[in-house]
Amino acid sequence: MLQALIGFLRTLTTPERLIELLTTVLTGWLGYALLFGVVFAETGLLTGFFLPGDSFLFTIGVVAGAAKLNIWVVLPLLMAAAIIGDTTGYLLGRRTGPHIFNRPNSRLFRREHLMRSREFYEKYGGKTIVYAKFVPIIRTFAPFVAGVSEMNYFRFLEYSVAGVVLWVSSITTLGLTLGSIPLVRRHFDKVILLIILVSLVPVLLEALKARRKRTGGAG
Repeated sequence: MLQALIGFLRTLTTPERLIELLTTVLTGWLGYALLFGVVFAETGLLTGFFLPGDSFLFTIGVVAGAAKLNIWVVLPLLMAAAIIGDTTGYLLGRRTGPHIFNRPNSRLFRREHLMRSREFYEKYGGKTIVYAKFVPIIRTFAPFVAGVSEMNYFRFLEYSVAGVVLWVSSITTLGLTLGSIPLVRRHFDKVILLIILVSLVPVLLEALKARRKRTGGAG
């Protein structure tokens, strides 16, 4: 079971394997449904935190660059999946928040992920919904925490749309642009890691800015 899951995740983040899947097994609308489902699950279901996010979007961009996906269908489709996922997570938080926080750990649920997301939300407030799109795991739990905190839905939606558009368009377009470069294809895993690290820069800068404010206020 674990080997099958690892193999599936590997397929989602390897251009050649994803192309093979989309051209042999899940052709046409079924392939697009898979892309939608993965992004929705990763952003909207608390048990989807293990699914790839940035690396998956980058891989989709590479596959689109190889003319195996229509980028003009992919972009709005993935944005819709992430926005609907965010809303699902938010509503879960509004309705079941206290019960989930008291839930024991399991294979598909870790309380520490939830607590880390709560700390992130308390630190950055509404901006968390935007920043979280570029932080694995936090991306999954931030909408839920916003729901638990009873953040106004329409305010939440504004941040969600802004974060999703920025996240999906930037990472997917990057894959589309760089995917045909031989050096990138030869060192694909390292490029993915670099993209994840770079995507964290805005969050790190904001954290540094907040720390300087606290230091200045203390002085």
